Amino acid sequence: MNIKPIRNGDDLRAAFKRLDLVYQAQDGTPEADEMEILVTLIEAYEHKHFPIGVVDPVEAIKFRMEQQGLTQKDLEQYIGSSGRVSEVLNHKRRLSLQMVKRLHDGLHIPYESLLSAA
Repeated sequence: MNIKPIRNGDDLRAAFKRLDLVYQAQDGTPEADEMEILVTLIEAYEHKHFPIGVVDPVEAIKFRMEQQGLTQKDLEQYIGSSGRVSEVLNHKRRLSLQMVKRLHDGLHIPYESLLSAA
């Protein structure tokens, strides 16, 4: 096992290439240990160099609407009146905790997405 830090794109590509070779290794083998270390190194490099920003709750709702073919009318059961739905989708009203719970329970949008302060 020859593990090195990932410092640039070439190192990252080499790490992925090696990971492809050891990814299916059986638990308890040196290759499985190498696979775990490579995954950790790759995740750390990607987290540092390609961070994923905070999700806007409204964008999370719109994404789910698109996924499920929902209209603003469909959101009324989770958010309230059509006016309130419009206000939320246009960033004029914040989600209440009750709305967050109903959207999570009904549309399975993660709490982390609905509660983020983007």
